[in-house]
Amino acid sequence: MTAVDERAALATLSPSRGSDFKSCPLKYRLRVVDRLPEAPSREATRGTVVHAVLEQLFDLPAVERTLETAAALLEPAWDAIAGAEPDVAALFEPGSEELRDWLGSAHALLGNYFALEDPARLEPAERELYVTHDLEDVGVRLHGYVDRLDRSATGRTRVVDYKTGRAPGEQYEASALFQLKFYALLLWRSEGVIPDALRLIYLGDVVTVDYRPDEDELRRFERTLVALWQAIRRATETGDWRPRRSALCGWCSFQAYCPEFGGTTPPLPRDPPGTATVLPAS
Repeated sequence: MTAVDERAALATLSPSRGSDFKSCPLKYRLRVVDRLPEAPSREATRGTVVHAVLEQLFDLPAVERTLETAAALLEPAWDAIAGAEPDVAALFEPGSEELRDWLGSAHALLGNYFALEDPARLEPAERELYVTHDLEDVGVRLHGYVDRLDRSATGRTRVVDYKTGRAPGEQYEASALFQLKFYALLLWRSEGVIPDALRLIYLGDVVTVDYRPDEDELRRFERTLVALWQAIRRATETGDWRPRRSALCGWCSFQAYCPEFGGTTPPLPRDPPGTATVLPAS
């Protein structure tokens, strides 16, 4: 196998799937190993639509980046996503009052965004930036998409992530920052520059949370990800994907498969005869 082949064969880990395993190994297994389908939710789809509008907004000249323009982009963004995904389209009857109310709630989130930032004064360096870094010692490629990367005229960088929910309580702040530290590590390892600031923008309650990483912290975080991946490998090898009950369980779509809620966990998928178990991409 060539060096290129070896890199291509690496398993992958995203911040979302890393968070899944940290919160509940069984949820990770059902999503990544079993690949069980999950019905789309109106809340998650609204987040996807709002993200699409905010990305498209920066394609326009600065003078056109207004709330009115963003509002006009909402319905086309919904139509594009619903047209590509029948399960999403089935969330609403076309032209229904429910759909109008839902689009109205998305409009309110866009209004909250404009209360926090003036996009006419911003020129992001990157949007939906795909970044990767290989932890070759443990055989995993870290990867993810950065919502927005800002660079000032003096070269300072800021990673920005949009959240359409509310800011978490203190007990969940570390979990919320996990994703941004993940991105900061990827940018540092791929570009050699530690971001000067990490910003979470919570549109649900018009809150921003800023954080400044440093090299020592990112090195510790990298070791944490190595340990996390090793734990995922052990679970894969042993088949021990025990659930971890928490306040997040109320939002989980897999309760029917979880013994904590009286559900039955399906048997692990079998590999074809003569093949080795391979950790799936995540």
